[in-house]
Amino acid sequence: MISGAAMVLASGSARAAGNEEMADMVVVFKSSRKLYLYRDGEPIRRFTIALGFAPEGHKEFEGDGRTPEGTYYIDRLNPNSQFHLSLGISYPDPNDRARAAAKGLDPGGDIFIHGSDGRRPRRNPEDWTAGCIALSNAEIEEIWRRVPVGTPIVIQP
Repeated sequence: MISGAAMVLASGSARAAGNEEMADMVVVFKSSRKLYLYRDGEPIRRFTIALGFAPEGHKEFEGDGRTPEGTYYIDRLNPNSQFHLSLGISYPDPNDRARAAAKGLDPGGDIFIHGSDGRRPRRNPEDWTAGCIALSNAEIEEIWRRVPVGTPIVIQP
């Protein structure tokens, strides 16, 4: 079990297309560049990811190149993404907005798990996004099938 994360089951069936299990939690470990899908507290799939171009630390403001840290949820699916497909992350939350406002900054937004931008046919081994979590197009297609809106995502340093 992931400490500090509430286990909230997302709506949807327990199975995706074919024999793929639906995830009820997503966990990202920024330091190891890994994203895990969980079901009932057990990891069911692991992916290698790329992050924002300045990945260390929690996202503080728009344009800082950091990927947020904390507990959020998948809040939307974008089939028309310029990055093949994308799943929206509920950043910024009220705490993120308050921290940025206290510094007179915009917290930014539009943080996604997404595929390639077309210039990178596969997941780039180096961090290149503006703060998002990137994978190959084949990998984002699998995540798209297995992670419904409402699924919690825990992003750890």
